[in-house]
Formats: sequence, structure tokens, C-alpha cells
Amino acid sequence: MFRSFFLDKKWWAWSILGTALIIGTIWYQVQLDVAINNWQRAFYNSLQQATEAPGSLSYNDFIAGCLQFIYIAGKYILIAVMLDFFVSHYIFRWRTAMTSFYTAHWHKLRHIEGASQRIQEDTMRFAKIIEDLGSSIVNAILTLIAFLPLLWGEYGTKVTVLPLVGNVPHGLAYAAIISALFGTVILALAGWKLPGLAFKNQLVEAAYRKELVLGEDDANQATQPKLTMLFANVRKNYFTMYMHYCYFNVVKWSYLQASVIIPLVLMAPTIVVGALKWGEIMQIIGVFSYVQGAMQILVRSWSTIVELMSIYKRLKAFEKHIRA
Repeated sequence: MFRSFFLDKKWWAWSILGTALIIGTIWYQVQLDVAINNWQRAFYNSLQQATEAPGSLSYNDFIAGCLQFIYIAGKYILIAVMLDFFVSHYIFRWRTAMTSFYTAHWHKLRHIEGASQRIQEDTMRFAKIIEDLGSSIVNAILTLIAFLPLLWGEYGTKVTVLPLVGNVPHGLAYAAIISALFGTVILALAGWKLPGLAFKNQLVEAAYRKELVLGEDDANQATQPKLTMLFANVRKNYFTMYMHYCYFNVVKWSYLQASVIIPLVLMAPTIVVGALKWGEIMQIIGVFSYVQGAMQILVRSWSTIVELMSIYKRLKAFEKHIRA
């Protein structure tokens, strides 16, 4: 899965240089996020000033503020489109490297149940998930590097009193990290059985699909009783997954909805004494959301991670036959 792409000189231009280009571009995107967050503070403070002192904000200044946002957002859109295009090609090259490696050893693998599916479907799904999840994780790490110092520094010294706790220097940074880690642990516990169920689901689906394929060429295969039995296994596993995803989603969405109001609750003692302007409140909420969102990457992507883990297990077992 990895050696065929990252350790083969044929693919170094894509695997090494391409990875560096992707990370650098994502870092530039994060800097644009920082610029938008800083724009929010200045713009909303000017709006508050306009409501408190009519005439203090001219129409031209208002339009200039809007145009500044359009300029930053325009660059972000251009970079995002170009990055998505490049990453799509990058991931397809990775899939090509995997496929070339597996097909070169086809004579060792053809007897394995679902071998054709693993080469065609599993490599495709693996590449697609890596594209989505990999970019998200890199973005989350770089977002933490860019935004956590803001929450720790300027606003960590301005918002020091937290509800029920009292005076806590850098309390916002601690709260963002603790709440995200708490959510990750809770979701991991709630979804503990999902990777195994997803792996089993691929096995029962492969058995059902194989019998149907055999029945296309042999009338003695794919009999009604056997198809009924195989599909019953598919049905049983899916229904078990639905049950586990039900309580998992209850925990997931309850936590994510609660996290929306956390920064406002934490700032309540500072807000009610009038120590923060409207622009500062909006910027703190933005910074807190960026940090918390980056820390919540595992929470928000748990279903995708479950699927990736099951595919990884299948391909890992596949590769063991080659080494054997």
C-alpha cells in the first residue's frame, strides 16, 4: 500500500515532491484562514462602533472592508480548486502504483477469495479515502500550529475567568484541547466495534458477489438456497452495523452540537462585564472553533476511519500472501 508508491523511484516525483507541494499549499490555505479571522475582528469592531456612534463608519470604508474579504476569499477559492485538482491526480498515481504491484503478483493472488475485488475496488476506495482523510488530517495539524498560539497568547490573557472554575490563565486553550480530547475518547469508545463490523461486512459482501459471478458461467452455482443463505449473512451484518451506528450517532451529534456553544459559555464572565468588543468575541469564537475543529478531526471522520481500517486489514492480508 505504501512501499509501492513512496519507495519506488518511478513515483518519487509524485510521492515525495507531490507530498511536499500539498503540505505547503495547505499551510498557505491555513494562513488565509488566519487572515480572514483577523479581518473579522476589525470589520465587526467597526460595525459595533458604527452602531454606538452613528456616522463614524463611512460607506466607502464599509465597502472597502467587504472588498478586502472578497480579495482574501478569492485567493482561497483559487488555491482550493487547484489543490483539489492536484490531489486527485496525486491519489490516482498512488492507486496506479498499488495496482501495478498487485497485478505483477497476480499469479500468487488469484486463488484468494475476492482477489479481483481487492485489486480493483479496495485500491480505488483506499486511494479515495486517503485523498479525503489525509488532506483533512494535514489541514488539522497545520491549523493547530497556526491558531493555538492565538488562543494561548492574546486571548488566553484576556479571557482568564471561566464559569464554575474561576481564574485560569490560558483557560480557552486548555478548554479547547480538553473538550476535543474528551469527544475523541467518547466517540472512540462508542464506535469500538465498528471497524470489525465493517471488515466483516466486506467479507460477507465478497462471498455473495463471488457466488453471483460463478453463477454467470455455471448453472450449478448460485442456487436459490445458497444465495438466500449468503444474503441472509449480508442482511444480519448490516442490521448489526445499523444498531451500533445508531447509538454512535447519538453520542456524536450530541457532542458536536454541545461544542457549538462552549466558547460563548466560557467567555460569559468576560462578556457580561463588557471587557470584550463584538469583533473580539467573533474572532475568539472563530479561533476556538478552528482549534476545536482541528482537534475533533477523529470525531468528525470516525466513519471514514472505520472504512479505511477495514480496507487496510483486507489489503494487509492480501500482501501477506505475496511475502509468503
